[in-house]
Amino acid sequence: MTDTAAPPRTVRRIPGESGTWVFLFGDMLVFGAFFVTFLVERAHAPEVFDTARTTLHIGVGVLNTLVLLTSSLCVVVALNAIRAGSRRIAGNAVAVAMALGIVFIALKASEYVALADAGHGPGANDFYLYYVILTGLHLFHVCLGLGALIFVLSQTRRTHLSTTRTALVEGAACFWHLVDLLWIFLFALLYLVS
Repeated sequence: MTDTAAPPRTVRRIPGESGTWVFLFGDMLVFGAFFVTFLVERAHAPEVFDTARTTLHIGVGVLNTLVLLTSSLCVVVALNAIRAGSRRIAGNAVAVAMALGIVFIALKASEYVALADAGHGPGANDFYLYYVILTGLHLFHVCLGLGALIFVLSQTRRTHLSTTRTALVEGAACFWHLVDLLWIFLFALLYLVS
């Protein structure tokens, strides 16, 4: 008879604090309401929305998507490095994620300028109005997310994180992932759906 020890069980838990998830789900509901409103308005004037959609530069949209996906990957690397005690790797990964967030902002700003120069501002038609509102609200979230990443970066310099600080770092990371997720929906809704 052999004595086999059961492997140690790891306790699974949801990252962050419960309040973080209430905020994130609430934020998703607000964006969801905007998405539904956009689709309803689109159904009323599909030709206007389709014609306007073709003026967007899909290459910039794809690049923005890749930038945010890569930044989210960097945040995952940073969080795993923090948990493993690799502070230098964590700090570098967060710094790269922040730099990519700034690249996203620069790309979006250049896209706004190009659209405005072509006469496609929010007053041109309902598509551009919703485009500016939705992407502007998302851009605001990117700025908030960069603030959250600054907090995460500050925590990578600590030698030990308390349970509360770890939950705050995880919550900040989850917010950054929400920014990424919302962009994926926005990209599909604004650039691809015809």
